[in-house]
Amino acid sequence: MLIDIRVPSAGESITQVELARWLVEDGAYVQKDQEIAEIDSDKATLTINAEQAGMIRIMLEEGSTTEPGKIIGQIDTEAQAPEGMPGPSDKPSAEAKMEKTQTEAPANTAIQEISGKKTEGQAQATFTISPQAQRLLDELGIENPGKNLKPDGQRITRKDILAAIAWQFNNKQGAGQAKAAIKAPGTYSGSREEDRQKMSTLRKKVAERLVAVKNQTAMLTTFNEVDMTAVLELRKKYQKNFQEKYGIKLGLMSFFAKAVTEAIPWFPQVNGRIEDNHIVLPKYADVGIAVSTPKGLMVPVIRNAESLSIAELELQIAELAQKARDNKISIEELTGGTISITNGGVFGSMLSTPIINPPQSAILGMHNIVERPVAVNGRVEIRPIMFVALSYDHRIIDGKESVGFLVKVKEMIENPERMLFGSKDPSAGLLGL
Repeated sequence: MLIDIRVPSAGESITQVELARWLVEDGAYVQKDQEIAEIDSDKATLTINAEQAGMIRIMLEEGSTTEPGKIIGQIDTEAQAPEGMPGPSDKPSAEAKMEKTQTEAPANTAIQEISGKKTEGQAQATFTISPQAQRLLDELGIENPGKNLKPDGQRITRKDILAAIAWQFNNKQGAGQAKAAIKAPGTYSGSREEDRQKMSTLRKKVAERLVAVKNQTAMLTTFNEVDMTAVLELRKKYQKNFQEKYGIKLGLMSFFAKAVTEAIPWFPQVNGRIEDNHIVLPKYADVGIAVSTPKGLMVPVIRNAESLSIAELELQIAELAQKARDNKISIEELTGGTISITNGGVFGSMLSTPIINPPQSAILGMHNIVERPVAVNGRVEIRPIMFVALSYDHRIIDGKESVGFLVKVKEMIENPERMLFGSKDPSAGLLGL
């Protein structure tokens, strides 16, 4: 039986997409639910999974433009699985399961190479590499991170690669191998060669939107500086308890997201937009968090962020950011924000003028934290200072509102207890502890 592989819907307004790449070769045998192709739209990258196990027949080349619903390939479900690969009806017996359980060491102690070659004292094993893991290897220039992969099952994930690299860097014997595996940035050799890369659909759309923002809005940027002492001390004091309770590290983005939602009621124009000659002021805060991904910049949206605690914000930020980097983000999760936050500080940026994400009217830019001399009660002290920037559309937001909003965010960050009133222990209450 032949099953058609169709391009999935990429959203109501999207009529054309690009077949970014096939994750399998023509004639390859795939398992049910295996990722087989990636589709680029002007909003996100979508992954196509195999509906059934069988042999792939590719009917459209990579880089081709197509439409949602079009057939790009087929799966022959009657094709025989290659020797050693389980077919669609193959199920491990109870004895095989028992034998596997007895031979597996606890906590994923099996150590395998990416190539699937056997290591000392172990049997031959064959692993598949997920697309996200392969992209990470390509980005880092690593051909083989070593023999310290501990994959779950038969699939090597991005998490497995990171764990193997971390082990090698932290292990005296593996450190040299890990450093050698990561290629240093290339140096120019005096040649006249050039690399030519086709712009992805997403990258082209981002470029169009950025130019449109500069041409169609009256964008200005206001700046301020924030003393991060209180937040950093709060993180240091409660980090262990926070991780034990929520299973995730306490970052900085959640504090700024919370501060933004607390400042918006004071200056609602910052959360508004212009629509059909009307000023629309939502009575909710859908905060977009800019995320850098291999495909380009994406801005997942946290719905009703004003109703979430620091812990809930942190969990949602981590979940959405990982989904964006793994190309698992949906169109709905990328649309409808009322204000955005971007953090150039993770790359070392001291100061920048972020560009508004339309149809929003404002975006808050965070930057790196640097110890600087500041005047405190008439004395010079060294404090961890972050410069922050608010880019805004002057057509809807006046200078008074933009400056006042940024000052309010500064006050909230420098005095985190102001983001939670009435708590016996405001700091612990803010973190939901």
